Amino acid sequence: MKLVLLAAAGILIGLFASFVGLGGGFLVVPLLLYLGYTPQRAVGTSFLAILIVSVGALFGHGRLDHVDWRVGAVLGLGGILGAQAGPRLLEGIPASVFQKAFALILLALALQMFFKK
Repeated sequence: MKLVLLAAAGILIGLFASFVGLGGGFLVVPLLLYLGYTPQRAVGTSFLAILIVSVGALFGHGRLDHVDWRVGAVLGLGGILGAQAGPRLLEGIPASVFQKAFALILLALALQMFFKK
């Protein structure tokens, strides 16, 4: 049953990620936390799922010529550098603090999008 839930979630995440450009982490991490994963394992596992979904979405958007390859590559290379610090920082944060901070970030993004003209 858990695999069916995860597969269904993957389909929805792939749809949302490729439709609106959301990496999927905002959906994957809460799902994995709900399933009992630690924040560290949820974030790490989320990145694997996002990688796979992103490659699929990249092919779809690439076929439609919706990709600025140069800008994407520069952002991605910069992201590789920043991504090395993230896991180290996460190691020292208690699960309860992570969950509250993550919820606040999602709420702030939702409010910003809702009230943006």
